[in-house]
Amino acid sequence: MDCISLVIILCLIVLYCVSVVIEKQFSCPMCALVCTDAFILQEHVELLLLEESPAEEAVLGATSSTEAASSSNSSGGKSYECPLCSLVCGDCYSLQEHVELHLDNGTATSAVSPGSDLRLARRLQEEEKQRRKEQGAKQETEEFKKLQRQFGVDGRGGYRKQMERTMEKAVSRGVMVPADFHNKRAEMMEALASGVDDGRTRTQGVLDALYVYYQREARDCVHVWLSADTDHYCSSEGDKGWGCGYRNFQMLLSSLQRMEPYTTLPSIPRVQVLIEGAWREGLDPQGATHFNQRLQGTRAWIGATEMDRSTSLRVSARVLDFHQPMDPGDTHPRLFDWVKQYFSQTVTRGARLPPRVVQTTQPPLYLQHQGHSRSIVGVEQKKNGSLCLLLLDPGCSPGDVRKLLSQDGSTVSTAVHRMTKFPGKLKHRQYQVVAVEGTRILNSRTLRAERIP
Repeated sequence: MDCISLVIILCLIVLYCVSVVIEKQFSCPMCALVCTDAFILQEHVELLLLEESPAEEAVLGATSSTEAASSSNSSGGKSYECPLCSLVCGDCYSLQEHVELHLDNGTATSAVSPGSDLRLARRLQEEEKQRRKEQGAKQETEEFKKLQRQFGVDGRGGYRKQMERTMEKAVSRGVMVPADFHNKRAEMMEALASGVDDGRTRTQGVLDALYVYYQREARDCVHVWLSADTDHYCSSEGDKGWGCGYRNFQMLLSSLQRMEPYTTLPSIPRVQVLIEGAWREGLDPQGATHFNQRLQGTRAWIGATEMDRSTSLRVSARVLDFHQPMDPGDTHPRLFDWVKQYFSQTVTRGARLPPRVVQTTQPPLYLQHQGHSRSIVGVEQKKNGSLCLLLLDPGCSPGDVRKLLSQDGSTVSTAVHRMTKFPGKLKHRQYQVVAVEGTRILNSRTLRAERIP
């Protein structure tokens, strides 16, 4: 690098130090440009140096006549001004020596504020802190909206609106004609007004079919206990994605109908009304607060506690909380043992050998885990002593469930196999079970689950 370039760079450094304190601006020593950022000025000067480099090399590589021309500044030649004290030098070498004297004496250094770098660092830190704060608030808002959508409390409407939107989409796709849309909508509004389920998703005779199957097949089972007769209810277009808790409640009531004086089975909106009525009576205040006292017109999920507190029907139940796995394989053997005890306790005592297949008078059990719920309608005990639960899933379509009613043995076997769950298939961290004990007036206002163990 030649001396002219070196001097210019030195001038730039000094000028930058002074500008930070005095004007907070950076002037180019080679032109009239004023920059507010030192890095921009540096790039600008480097660009000018690259452009002028060929011309300067030609000048420095010329004969002594060029040096003579550059030394005749007093008579109209080029001059060089010190950026620190405005002294005019006749050549670049003199300016270089002069600026170095300034630097040696500490003139430029003393002009720089010692706290400028600290202030810059603090400003950058505050900007980064503010940026992260805004980003965190945005992410929190998005997560909250996601949870609202997941649990059906985002204002999109409940059973009726979802059913109407589903039928509207069917019309727009050409699957349903407008006349059918209006007829089905009128039928839906009539059913909702009555508060009684229309039975469109119900499959009857499931437990009878299971009893016949186990009598003939499944010789690897030494004992099978089945619940009382229970109808299967699956999700419909109006509650798909969020109605499993309500459908399991309907399955439970379908069993109780055969033992208790319930003449009608409520629709999902009616179940929501029943739960809200229990809250107004002061039952389960924590649950009422969680749902903001409102279920009607929403797609809010319900779980074990809401099942227990549907007390407009005065159903007395126990809630058992299997809150953690009790096996190295992250399974719940205590859950399986408890279910076996529940169903086998009503077997006729006094018999020397209990029958291999027993259909008990016990209602089904409501099984809840994160994100879904199902109904336990029986338990198998294999020859090796292992236990296997029989589950009715609201997510199964009527067509799949009705395969249990088939006359074809292989079809029934496949359908039963899909119902069975060994401990290795139930590996959620926590399960809750609701067991109906009968009907009575409840005095307790606060729900407490029994933790096992």
